[in-house]
Amino acid sequence: MLHKVLIDTVGSQAARLLNSDSGLPGAEVEKRIKALVQSALAKLDVVSREEFETQQLVLLRTRERLEALEKRVAELENQP
Repeated sequence: MLHKVLIDTVGSQAARLLNSDSGLPGAEVEKRIKALVQSALAKLDVVSREEFETQQLVLLRTRERLEALEKRVAELENQP
């Protein structure tokens, strides 16, 4: 529920920036929206793309080791 409230808040603030008659140049509006989005993302429990990819690689290696160990156990169980 917090995520929805946060997204709604960011959306309304961005809309207010875009619809305002403040005469801000496009670059300034873009800068403010980026800061707004970064602030919102900082409040969420997210990880960086780099950390995600690192964990994905660790999981892949772990899965491969598990499969190898399962195969080895099956071989040992089939020995007379």
